[in-house]
Amino acid sequence: MENHRKPSLLFHVPCLFVLTQLLSWVTTQEFRVFGPSDPIVAAPGGEAILPCSVFPAMNVENMEELRWFRSRFSEAVLFYRDQEEQKEGQMPGYSQRTLLVKDQFHQGTAAVRILNVQASDSGIYICHFQQGVFYDEAILELKVAAMGSVPEVHIKGPEDGGVCVVCMTSGWYPEPQVHWKDSRGENLTAFSSETHTKDAEGLFSTETLLVVRDSSVRNVTCSIFNPILGQEKATAMFIPEPFFPQASPWKPAFLVTLTMMGLLVLGTSYLLRREHSARLKVQQETVNFQREKDESLKTRDDALRTAGALMVERDRRKAAYRAAWKKAQLYADWRKEHFEAWTFTLDPASAHPILAISPDRLSVSRKDSTLCLDDLFCVLGIRGISSGRHYWEVKLRNGDSSKWTLGVCREGVDRKGCFSECPHKGFWTVGRSSSGYLAYIDTGTALLSLRQAPQSVGVFVDYTEGDISFYNMSDMSPMFSFHEASFSGTLFPYFRLKSGNVSMIIQSMACASEGREGEDRRRGRKRSRKGRKGKRTKRGKKLVLLPLEESLSPAGEGLVPGSCVVDSFPEEVSPFLQHARNSLFP
Repeated sequence: MENHRKPSLLFHVPCLFVLTQLLSWVTTQEFRVFGPSDPIVAAPGGEAILPCSVFPAMNVENMEELRWFRSRFSEAVLFYRDQEEQKEGQMPGYSQRTLLVKDQFHQGTAAVRILNVQASDSGIYICHFQQGVFYDEAILELKVAAMGSVPEVHIKGPEDGGVCVVCMTSGWYPEPQVHWKDSRGENLTAFSSETHTKDAEGLFSTETLLVVRDSSVRNVTCSIFNPILGQEKATAMFIPEPFFPQASPWKPAFLVTLTMMGLLVLGTSYLLRREHSARLKVQQETVNFQREKDESLKTRDDALRTAGALMVERDRRKAAYRAAWKKAQLYADWRKEHFEAWTFTLDPASAHPILAISPDRLSVSRKDSTLCLDDLFCVLGIRGISSGRHYWEVKLRNGDSSKWTLGVCREGVDRKGCFSECPHKGFWTVGRSSSGYLAYIDTGTALLSLRQAPQSVGVFVDYTEGDISFYNMSDMSPMFSFHEASFSGTLFPYFRLKSGNVSMIIQSMACASEGREGEDRRRGRKRSRKGRKGKRTKRGKKLVLLPLEESLSPAGEGLVPGSCVVDSFPEEVSPFLQHARNSLFP
């Protein structure tokens, strides 16, 4: 019995040792594969890196197989075996756009770089690592997203009882979200319509229309939001009041007149019927009387028709006058009649050293127009405004090919370092940049839609009402207005020459008139010494403005009591007032 047991024990000891070594070898080969927990975001046309790591960390260069695929295992995005990339089984769309990143192989990390990312690359990816009979996989997500252009906002015109505003942008992925908001931040999207288009590269373009029917909404903002990147771009637009449709003032009067005339016709018909019945009874006795009565009725009808025609003509003239007067307020030549010309010169002490001030201190330019520095090349006016209504004009030379800013700024503003020329910082300005003509507001910039490039800009400051308006004096059209601005202290004229061969020349009507009066006085003295008589200066035409409460005389001759006569310059009459004068007083 003892001899039989010893060989059996000696046989099991080597088997146990081999089994222990085999289990130890299999255990060392087990690993886990991990990928990024957050989605990987890439822009169209750019690059995307999809990394995967093993734990515990080991060198994956000699690993039997590394594979990245999408929905099907056999269709690989990238396939690595025998220490090199394999083209067999790779999807055609990735054959020329993928690279294996081997920089961190020794740390247990491998990655695929996808070149020229397309919109179709967005989705789920699976990385598969295999060594021997053991393998593990990890899931990754790639999101393709792109920020498009800054939205362009402009007024299309009256539509459906309101003002139609259009917002356009392009180059977004995925399809962006469009939001309209008013100055109080309330959402206006419920009143808008959207149109989305997709180009050959898969990028989205959006055109959104908003109809504003509430005339109290003067500022609207178009905001474009990318839901993947969580970023947005926005542009604000100011809607002037005259763009809103105005209710016709003569409609209520017309309805009242129509009702009265209907009652008059009914009453007349009733009387005629009574008279006709009476005439049948006494036909023989009232033949002569009826003839005279018919003539009297005819005369009365003619008088009624004449009176009705005069009333219609009077209403037409009053409506034309109101429309002309309302539109005239938009033009700079109308404002000149109500604002005082502001006389000032440039302050050399406030000028940047690179600026050149003329000897009369009325113009400024850059000494070196080729120098391109990101600096504040600005200068202030020497006189400030603290009350009243004032305006001045600034002539621009080479303004349509340069970058510049002009307007007003609050006394004591910080003009050193880098700052924003917005109302919150004490600046109310417009200007030109590489993007076009802009107004600088607290939320960024507002793109200006101008019919022609301004050769001269008018600045109108109403300190009492808190209003600063800019006008293109080339066509007398408005550029931009800051309404209900909060002023404190003194406002000074502000000029900044950013780049280019641009020059700014101050043109004040008061300065021009004083210069002409001084020259006339010198000429008068010379003529008096020579015994010559001075010539009379030409007077401007007189424009008659009637109060809206008064009506015109029925015959259209002369003026009604309460009217006023305004002297205007012969060549500076507003186009709308000139049209009103021609239509009201032919």
